Amino acid sequence: MENYTYNSETLQLEGLNVSEDFTYPLFLFLFFSYLFIIVANLSIAVLVFIDKNLHQPMYLLFCNLSVNDILGNSILPRLLVNMLLPPSERLISYYECVVQAFTISMCSTCSHTVLMIMAFDRYVAICNPLRYAVIMTNKMLIKLTVSAWGVAFVLVGILLGLTIRLNRCRTVIRGLYCNNASLFKLSCENVVINNIYGLTFTVVLFTSSIGTMVLTYTKITAICLTRKNKSLNSKALKTCSTHLAVYLIMLLSGFSIIILHRFPQYSDYRKFASILYHIIPSSLNPIIYGMQSKEIRRFLSKSKTVLPSL
Repeated sequence: MENYTYNSETLQLEGLNVSEDFTYPLFLFLFFSYLFIIVANLSIAVLVFIDKNLHQPMYLLFCNLSVNDILGNSILPRLLVNMLLPPSERLISYYECVVQAFTISMCSTCSHTVLMIMAFDRYVAICNPLRYAVIMTNKMLIKLTVSAWGVAFVLVGILLGLTIRLNRCRTVIRGLYCNNASLFKLSCENVVINNIYGLTFTVVLFTSSIGTMVLTYTKITAICLTRKNKSLNSKALKTCSTHLAVYLIMLLSGFSIIILHRFPQYSDYRKFASILYHIIPSSLNPIIYGMQSKEIRRFLSKSKTVLPSL
């Protein structure tokens, strides 16, 4: 018979189950990945802030993605510490767990909403180039940014609100970190409402996200096919391929976790997939945008010529 502990303030994280031979190599891999993510994304954000040539809607919107990647990987420090602890000592307070779950859900949702407003920016730039400066004003940038984060905040707030109302009778988080699903699975109450809202939330988010991408890129493709300016088409292809690559990486990483959730026997694979979901997009985003951006490459080349003279 299972023993229940009701509404315990201390929870235990299951964490990674790896052999001692792989613990330290994996620890080093995650540590340097986290270090790279923080440095690369923070550098992009600072670079856009200090260089006036990068004060363009595309780069300012991309800063949202960098901030989101930094926040989304805030789970890694605790994960690294837990790897060095025995399972019985991988403890976390309930309130910290709720904050962690909110942050994870918020950043996952913002990955979609931010890329959606970036798709709108590319659509206006390519399909309405003469009106781009009129449409993409500072006021419009603020509206887009607030809507991307605001919609995510409201949707995730409702999601977590439905979860924290439940009484808890278990104390073990079945996963690497706290998320909404792992939190409501601690309850012995009826969670039908949570499942319905969670499913609706996921369907609406993915439908809106994929629909926005399909619609904008269909119109962009149609414009490029009918327009005979090769240089403009080449520039459009370059900027759009960058954005699309970032979106597809994020989407495929997310789908892999959703699919593996359907197969409990592959829980270890799901854990590694959830790590890669945070690491891969966050590592590749600054590389893809940095390498594809002529303005960022120009700034970096200037920095290289200035540093030796110091």
